[in-house]
Amino acid sequence: MTRIYHLAHLTTTDVDAIDKSTAVVVQPIGAVEQHGPHLPLITDAMHAEVITATAVEGLPDDCNIWVLPTLHYGKSTEHLGRSGTIAMSATTLMSVCLDLGHSLAASGFRKLVFVNGHGGQPGLLDVVARDIRHQTGLEVFPVMPMRFPSPEIDRAHDGFDIHGGFGETSIMMAIAPELVHHDRAFADGQAAAAEFDKYKHLTLEGVLPTAWLTDDISASGTIGDPTDASADVGKVMLESIATQLAESLLEVQAFSFPATTRS
Repeated sequence: MTRIYHLAHLTTTDVDAIDKSTAVVVQPIGAVEQHGPHLPLITDAMHAEVITATAVEGLPDDCNIWVLPTLHYGKSTEHLGRSGTIAMSATTLMSVCLDLGHSLAASGFRKLVFVNGHGGQPGLLDVVARDIRHQTGLEVFPVMPMRFPSPEIDRAHDGFDIHGGFGETSIMMAIAPELVHHDRAFADGQAAAAEFDKYKHLTLEGVLPTAWLTDDISASGTIGDPTDASADVGKVMLESIATQLAESLLEVQAFSFPATTRS
């Protein structure tokens, strides 16, 4: 019998019976946005969903970790104006996440993990996670799996690889090759990468980031070089990322804050 780990597939009676003291609820969250001429709009949401499923499916049957339906839309402000992009405002997305946290707390859950597939919203999820913690008592853990250390891959790489590039394209070729138009893929964003190379502290995303829009960096919408992406590489990346996420979920489950006394 296939183990059920999708929380929404349970009845309310089933949810009542879950041991909330050890349960972890996982919310995959992505975006619907342009990913250059070769990748589908759903790339980020599909990454979050498949990586989460792969991670949880590899856990023991009694792991008590439950997955919610993927939240497909995200804060995609940097891609607005590109055909097909559907973006929530920061206020809307934060409200959705807060409502989610309040609802889970009302059902007795204590731990929530956001598995984020979209690079435009980690900062927002960090902020809203703390608000959920403050307002509901839930322990909240935002994680972006694509930031886990990557496996060693024999590839010469220069410039950015943050949107529709080698990594994202390889994973999509592994999980949904029918949605990838690799014949349309080409590198873009190298001029911006070269510009940032001139500076000691200034980066696109790092210690001293800039509030960039896609139009600042790329004509095509791709920020990276997807031309040598492959399904074989994508499978290696997916396995590595999912393994690290599975380990992380078990760490979240085992974690508790030490008791403190306010002075």
